[in-house]
Amino acid sequence: MAGHTINIEQGTDHVRVVVDGQLLAESRRPLLLHETGLPVRYYLPPEDVRTDLLTRSDTHTHCPFKGDADYWSLPDAADLVWAYPEPKDEVARIKGYLCFYDTEVVQG
Repeated sequence: MAGHTINIEQGTDHVRVVVDGQLLAESRRPLLLHETGLPVRYYLPPEDVRTDLLTRSDTHTHCPFKGDADYWSLPDAADLVWAYPEPKDEVARIKGYLCFYDTEVVQG
């Protein structure tokens, strides 16, 4: 699509994901993905995510710009997080990183 861009930068923001009072992720080294027409997304290293609390979902989606995504869920939150196990070359930096719909940036 003409005019569609994706830029990825190494972030230093302190970000975290809390669902129903439970800390699922906390990182000071997110990748910030800026994509035309979408809010900035924080892709977090798997070491900074409580993957032990997540269950792989049967959901898979395809993005023409990033590739095929796999999803994980919590018991009460379906498809809460996704990752691109084999992203397109243009966004190879996000390989294996996990992204949540709602990521809080911690101030201070």
